[in-house]
Amino acid sequence: MIGSRPIAAKGITMTETTEHWFDPDATTFGDRIAGARERAGMSQSDLAKRLGVKLKTLKAWEDDLSEPRANKLSMMAGLLNVSLLWLLSGEGEGPDSPNTGELSQDISELLTEIRDIRTQLVYSTDRLARLEKTLRAKLREEAGE
Repeated sequence: MIGSRPIAAKGITMTETTEHWFDPDATTFGDRIAGARERAGMSQSDLAKRLGVKLKTLKAWEDDLSEPRANKLSMMAGLLNVSLLWLLSGEGEGPDSPNTGELSQDISELLTEIRDIRTQLVYSTDRLARLEKTLRAKLREEAGE
């Protein structure tokens, strides 16, 4: 079943469908961040805190005044449970379509924990890559290269 209701996206009214509720042609990068954040049940403050950025930074991203660096973009995708491709272009895996029922507290808590673990994994992967790069440089240095 495809239902519809209006959604405001930066002054644009578009029709929401349960099949494709974010139109990649009508939404901006900031719209996608805000929409995915709302679908994840997070406030701007929550997401900013989890990303380790100031609230005004996140607001600037959502207002399309600036863009995050790659590491924050990757963390954001993990926290919001969307693909990087979807955040950047609106194509690929976005947030689940809106549904008519609310999730139970248990399920919401599990989803939040999964998002947190994904974010930690992204952060740890970035950290591991930096450490490996440093190790390679030190090994070359000791080998006299």
